[in-house]
Amino acid sequence: MKLLFLGDVMGRAGRRAITENLPRLREEWKLDFVVVNGENATSGIGLSGAHAKTLLEAGIDCLTLGDHAFDQKDMLRFVEQEPRVIRPLNFSKAAPGKGARLFTSKNGRKVLVTQVLGQVFMKRPFDDPFSALEPVLKTHPLGGMAQAVIVDVHCEATSEKMAMGHFCDGRASLVVGTHTHVPTADAMILPRGTGYLTDAGMCGDYHSVIGMEKSEPLRRFITGMPKERFTPANGVATLSGVYVETDDRTGAAQRIAMVRNGGLLEAAAP
Repeated sequence: MKLLFLGDVMGRAGRRAITENLPRLREEWKLDFVVVNGENATSGIGLSGAHAKTLLEAGIDCLTLGDHAFDQKDMLRFVEQEPRVIRPLNFSKAAPGKGARLFTSKNGRKVLVTQVLGQVFMKRPFDDPFSALEPVLKTHPLGGMAQAVIVDVHCEATSEKMAMGHFCDGRASLVVGTHTHVPTADAMILPRGTGYLTDAGMCGDYHSVIGMEKSEPLRRFITGMPKERFTPANGVATLSGVYVETDDRTGAAQRIAMVRNGGLLEAAAP
């Protein structure tokens, strides 16, 4: 299978980059399944139902969320109505929606997508992501019930993301980090066949401070005083993420490549 994962969609610029470019890239790269983290797509904080629909219509097979999963209140209801949107597995036990789902791709192959939130340096104490993920991986063995398994690790600490990659090695096709909005340069295939990338980066305007207009973050760093709300930067966005090709029989990654399309960052493609 040919899989594409794109990092956090940031505001209007990120949404525009998805809708204008993903349909073309899906055809050019002959993609079988596309997963995108959409948790910052609405004003940089959360994802609304309307914006989720717009992104899904652009050719996304699954949208993942994150620690801002329900900052847009209509997502509380929307996530239960739209199976292509999943929230973190280890979010509150009372949270609506699912943290893992088995999808059927257009060619009939089964793809499991799941997401966990990290604990290190996060503002809220979420449940242990490792113990939350273990039963999901056990019940969806790679190459058995699922031809591909994609794990979105949404957290701050690179060490926690790397630990999750090794924890999932041989049990997932791809483990990819999200949340920090900065793409890392460590795309690799782990010893047992799991594709890994510490952070996919964001789909947004990189002439910014992690996707936000520069003036207010700079003011707060320099003076320690807030004056205005953070506003997403709205220049030309870069689509950032990772491409993986998997073995149909085992689900193991055979090839992994960074993706950077458009905007300021140096281009990278499969």
